[in-house]
Amino acid sequence: MSTPTAGRLADPYADDLRQIETVKYRYMRAVDTKDWEALAQTLTEDVHAAYGSKVGGKALDFDDRDSLVAYLRKVMTPTMSTEHRVDHPIIEIDGDTAIGSWYLQDRLLIPEYDVLIIGAAFYTDTYRRTADGWKISSTGYARTFEATGTLSAAGFRVKQGPAMVGGPDQSGDAAT
Repeated sequence: MSTPTAGRLADPYADDLRQIETVKYRYMRAVDTKDWEALAQTLTEDVHAAYGSKVGGKALDFDDRDSLVAYLRKVMTPTMSTEHRVDHPIIEIDGDTAIGSWYLQDRLLIPEYDVLIIGAAFYTDTYRRTADGWKISSTGYARTFEATGTLSAAGFRVKQGPAMVGGPDQSGDAAT
C-alpha cells in the first residue's frame, strides 16, 4: 500500500526508477571513458544490442555482453573521443523488468580518419533486475539524423583529457 507524501501517493517504483536511470548513465559514461569493465557491469550476460548504424554494410547487432564489449574495445581507437548524452527518459517498470526510451545526442571525433560525426537518435532499452541490481538486457537506437564531416574542415584539433581510461595523465602527456 502506498503512503501519502506531500499530498500525493508515494511511487512504489521510485527507487527502481532511479536505479534504472543510473545504470543507463553508467553505460554512457563507460562508453565515453572507454572503461570496458564498467560497461560490462551495466549489461546482462545475454544482452542483445542492435544499433541503428551499419559499418561496412553490416548491421551492428550483438547477442551477448562479451561480443558487444569486445567490438567496442576494438573499434573505439585510443584517439577516438565520444560524447553520448541521454535525456527525456520514459521508463515503464513491471516487477523485475522494465522498458525505457531515451533521447540520444552523440558526437564522435576520430582524428586518425579526420572524421567528425554528430547525431541524434531514440534509444529503446529493456532492463532486468538481477542479484546485482538493474542491468540492461537489450539496447539499441534508431537515428533521427547523422551528420558527418571532417575535423580539419571544422578547424578542430582534439586533445583528450584525464577522465579517459588510459588517456593523458595530469601533465597532458599521453598515457603509456
